[in-house]
Amino acid sequence: LQLVESGGGLVQPGGSLTLSCAASGDTLDDYAMGWFRQVPGKDREGVICISRRGSSTYHLDSVKGRFTISRDNAKNTVYLQMNNLKPEDAAIYYCAADTPAGATFCASAAPLYPWWGQGTQVTVSS
Repeated sequence: LQLVESGGGLVQPGGSLTLSCAASGDTLDDYAMGWFRQVPGKDREGVICISRRGSSTYHLDSVKGRFTISRDNAKNTVYLQMNNLKPEDAAIYYCAADTPAGATFCASAAPLYPWWGQGTQVTVSS
């Protein structure tokens, strides 16, 4: 499975971005998907994930109500809709895939995800 993120860029505070994670080499139906982010000098942190069944779980309270994850298995793509962006949201965003036993489960810990994209930079600045 290969994952490629896109959609990052520079946005002003309060703006929106939609990140995409396109998969190839396999179909995403069998994978739970997660979005993570990392800033220099800090550990990669889980943002939000979506199970195979489509249920989402937030891993950061700070993004609740602003970020939404969705998946389109027909397009083999997962999305991260980010609204009302704040300077503290600036980071490299990564998507990752996992095959948990439960169809309604997705993990929060980065080490549990075997497959990763290369990341896309999100900068929030005026």
